[in-house]
Amino acid sequence: MSTEAALKDLQKEQKKKNLPDLLDRKFIKVPENGEGDITVMQWNILAQGLSGGNDNFILCPPEALSWENRQLHMLEEIYRVGPTILCMEEVDCFSFLEEKLKPLGYEGKWVQKPNSPCMEMEGNMGPDGCALFYLKDKLQMIDTQPVNLKDNGKATNQTALVSKLKVKDNDHMVYVATVHLKAKSGYENLRHQQGKYLLDHLTKIAGSEPIIVCGDFNASPKEPVYQDFSNSELGLKSVYKEASAEKKEPKYTTWKIRAGNNGENTESCKTIDYIWIRGNLKLAAFWNIPDDATIGPDRLPSYKYPSDHFALACKLVFT
Repeated sequence: MSTEAALKDLQKEQKKKNLPDLLDRKFIKVPENGEGDITVMQWNILAQGLSGGNDNFILCPPEALSWENRQLHMLEEIYRVGPTILCMEEVDCFSFLEEKLKPLGYEGKWVQKPNSPCMEMEGNMGPDGCALFYLKDKLQMIDTQPVNLKDNGKATNQTALVSKLKVKDNDHMVYVATVHLKAKSGYENLRHQQGKYLLDHLTKIAGSEPIIVCGDFNASPKEPVYQDFSNSELGLKSVYKEASAEKKEPKYTTWKIRAGNNGENTESCKTIDYIWIRGNLKLAAFWNIPDDATIGPDRLPSYKYPSDHFALACKLVFT
């Protein structure tokens, strides 16, 4: 089955449920750089086990958070982007994604979080972790390894999935890392150490090959881990910063409202998700992020957006 056919079938199912589609998102081209050899997608999809409970998205209708509805919009965005490489975090539905994506030509890998908070939730779907899917007719998997991120030599509860892939059309090799750093305020130093560990790991194994790092860093551009990636000897560049005329990260990649401890709602609007590239890779297009008015006053997630994070995506050209 083609991605286009799968999308049409999905939209029919959405219409039966009176669910809105995602027509407000599209690729913005960088015309001088060509059409793109590979498409990369990065997304923290919001583990179903974490969609309620402590995360408590107070303004989101419970029906919009139901797995029955969320899965449709999750698949819709993936089908619309049509990624060659799909990197995801908070994946507690790997077998479901594998079942849906395999008929479209994807192969998947997954590493679970050592101690997933999803397992504490009633009726959970299992532990969450990082996942990578790739199109088998475009890419060949050479190697893939789970990486337990460390803090000064001590293992932490966060992981990455690091893969070496070969592009079949041109025999280019590319290393792809999918990573999810420690969440919440107060853990800036831990994220810093986890990021340094991943950078050191990539430095040791990648040599001069191209690198793509996708992830939910849970860190704004002001944090040390972001600065480490920006100034790394690997020469990494943030795709969305490079795409910006002002050479700045977007205003937000996550925007949510939760119930606060004092009875008042708390709103969080920030950029913490990134796609980093280095080597002979050039940006040909990027997946736009919806504006404030399109998102709506209740923010994320919603009937329209199935996660509390926006998916990021880009088309890349090998030079």
